[in-house]
Amino acid sequence: MGRRIPQEKKILNNVTIIDIAEEGKGVAKQDDLVLFIEKGVPGDVVDVELQRKKKNFAEGRVVNVIQKSEHRVDPFCPHFGVCGGCKWQHMTYDAQLQFKQQSVDNALSRIGKVDTSSMESILPSQQTAYYRNKLEFTFSNKRWLTSVDEQVSPDNMDALGFHVPGRFDKILDIDHCFLQQDPSNDLRNAVRTFAVAEGITFYDLRAHEGALRNLIIRTSSTGEVMVIVVFAYPEEGQVKQLMSFIDGRFSDITSLLYIINQKRNDTIFDQDIQVYKGRDFIYEEMEGLKFKVGAKSFYQTNSQQAYELYKITREFADLKGHELVYDLYTGAGTIANFVARTAKEVVGVEYVPSAIEDAKLNSEINGIGNTKFYAGDMKDVLTSDFVSQHGKPDVVITDPPRAGMHADVVQRILEMEAEKIVYVSCNAATQARDLQILTEKYDVVRIKPVDMFPHTQHVENVVLLKIREQA
Repeated sequence: MGRRIPQEKKILNNVTIIDIAEEGKGVAKQDDLVLFIEKGVPGDVVDVELQRKKKNFAEGRVVNVIQKSEHRVDPFCPHFGVCGGCKWQHMTYDAQLQFKQQSVDNALSRIGKVDTSSMESILPSQQTAYYRNKLEFTFSNKRWLTSVDEQVSPDNMDALGFHVPGRFDKILDIDHCFLQQDPSNDLRNAVRTFAVAEGITFYDLRAHEGALRNLIIRTSSTGEVMVIVVFAYPEEGQVKQLMSFIDGRFSDITSLLYIINQKRNDTIFDQDIQVYKGRDFIYEEMEGLKFKVGAKSFYQTNSQQAYELYKITREFADLKGHELVYDLYTGAGTIANFVARTAKEVVGVEYVPSAIEDAKLNSEINGIGNTKFYAGDMKDVLTSDFVSQHGKPDVVITDPPRAGMHADVVQRILEMEAEKIVYVSCNAATQARDLQILTEKYDVVRIKPVDMFPHTQHVENVVLLKIREQA
């Protein structure tokens, strides 16, 4: 916890924002104090309200813009600044790309001691709005009130939207979200209106009571739509009542599902899925390959940009048809199946058993016979015996979670001495940490950042490493 700030010292005037921090906040300096400022854009001159202060840094928010940065624009979403998503809407897209490239460069050079002279320009996202294929909304009987909601009746505090940052029990009611294509907004608003009119209760996140808990909408590049309604404690007939309404109003839904979740948390991975109508999955498609996406499946949330990411991965691997490829952290086998056509064999490993079942199914659907998939903790599966059984890989593709690779996995990769490693990462800092170890035997020869999530600070990065010739 930071120190309390005396009221008379809460406002700092004429602060110049000079940089962007990894978490997306503006950075400024005042004497020896580093300031991290919510909604600050490099080039801004602003007045700042301090909120938390520690020994060498403080956190605050912009309360007045004295001089606008050339990078500052008006946000296009009315929910900006409250819902916690799309935190960079107040910045031009060109500036966002610039700062993302800079953050990757800084992480690799400072943490990984990597020579970044081979870094290529970041690949922009063709879509900067309506680019997500999955959103999860939360029902709550405790709406987060904003100045727009001053006329809301205290008798109707129901909300269907997103968690307010820092408040697990408060939900911001969302009117229009710019993240997902139709029918996402119409569907969410229709469900809310119907439930309120029919007296179907919204979940109480503190008392753990109420009928409606979550609404998950998945869309695909093929035009298919999946809707999952998560109930908690519905009264008799309410499940059928709401599902029948959705089916009647949105008859083009491919997969209409529901779940009864009475646990203390929202995760659905251990829950039974009930099919109300249609299939229990939708299809994604990429270069003629079909990928089956179920309620619990993992699939990159920006379909169009995922295709670009995988093309870069395949280009970096530069397969000729004779290679054995290890695809680590393979998920639902999307990359593995995508590169299988140009490889001799692909061996995929993933922690989540259901994802491995999806991966096998995706190979089967597409008539791909040169893939093998294994489930288990990477550090326990990727042993010397595993390598002896399956063969030493020519190419390793790895796409770990944000925490990066376990130290044992990095050591195993060094021992395998594959000719090439293609390292895909959603966190340049942990990627840099792993690269520093891998450069014991490998040279970094290509670096390509990819913007998967416009208006956020998040960025993917692809690195090609080649084994160093022994002297």
